[in-house]
Amino acid sequence: MFPMAGFASLASSMTPVTPEQLIIVSNSTIQGHIMISVVAYSLIMLSAVQALLLAYQDRAIRSHHPGGFIRYLPPIHDMETLLFQLLGFGFAFLSGSLLTGFFYLEDIFAQHQVHKTILSIIAWFILGTLLFGRLQFGWRGKTAVRWTLSTFALLMVGFFGTKLVYEFII
Repeated sequence: MFPMAGFASLASSMTPVTPEQLIIVSNSTIQGHIMISVVAYSLIMLSAVQALLLAYQDRAIRSHHPGGFIRYLPPIHDMETLLFQLLGFGFAFLSGSLLTGFFYLEDIFAQHQVHKTILSIIAWFILGTLLFGRLQFGWRGKTAVRWTLSTFALLMVGFFGTKLVYEFII
């Protein structure tokens, strides 16, 4: 994760900043919202990586070829437990992000925020449903992997897709 964080820091320092963006980021309540959002996204991104490892491990075990890289991974039960711990913390921070967004942003459904807001709310519902399904019905395995990756994809499009469209296309 450190190389990715370094790359993101380098990329953000090279991105031109307008005076309006400086005013928005100077507000401490907005900074809190941004920090909570980044932590939520990071935890869900780690969950997506964990889900991919879990899927790879499951496929290797089912195909009776658990050699190579699989030998260094923890047991599949521990991998799944870690996945749901990461998802639980990610859900808590995503909930905090949405709450702080509703309280501290002037208009969370403003034209430049509406895509991010709607996709984040949909991701929150998917993640909440997955966690509820895990507790109530014992969902795991491929179901958990699919729902985790769809949550991550929605957040990725919400955070980076709208930024890409507004900064580079429009």
